[in-house]
Amino acid sequence: MTSYIVLGMVAVVVLYGVVTYNRLVRSKNLAAEGWSGIDVQLRRRADLIPNLVTTVQAYATHERSVFAEVTQARAATLGAKNIDSNAAAAASMQVALANLFAVAEAYPELKADANFRQLATELSTIEDDIQFARRYYNGATRNFNVQIESFPSNLIAGFFRFKKAEYFNIGDEAARSVPKVSLGQA
Repeated sequence: MTSYIVLGMVAVVVLYGVVTYNRLVRSKNLAAEGWSGIDVQLRRRADLIPNLVTTVQAYATHERSVFAEVTQARAATLGAKNIDSNAAAAASMQVALANLFAVAEAYPELKADANFRQLATELSTIEDDIQFARRYYNGATRNFNVQIESFPSNLIAGFFRFKKAEYFNIGDEAARSVPKVSLGQA
């Protein structure tokens, strides 16, 4: 009889381990799926940038530094390999795009251009999609990290070497501030 009790307890512990492991794997995959969503949106934004720059350049030919900044930010986005570099690239892209739109504000004929308006609308939609994807990813990451750190699932996570996932944060204060643009004539 005692052997049945011990066997039952072992079965419960093994079953708990299997269920916890599967929950951790599911959470890890949800976080990976969330990151994939962010990556897709960042790529969409980077693909839209050349058209936007070309349209603005047609009107504001003397604003070379703004165009160079946007081009460099796009290259950083395309070259980013991990969450930290993607977050830094996203921050620099936000600043560069804010500067580009500040330049566009100085050209009323550009703001009236249908092509520019369509590109600006698409970019606004993509920015919203990035924000939603970031929220989803950070929520999935939070849930995964809580499972890894909570007792007793942390025992299973430690045994199978699950590592905490990184949040997608824009840590650069410059990306959060209002850009200051000088529209000096060249």
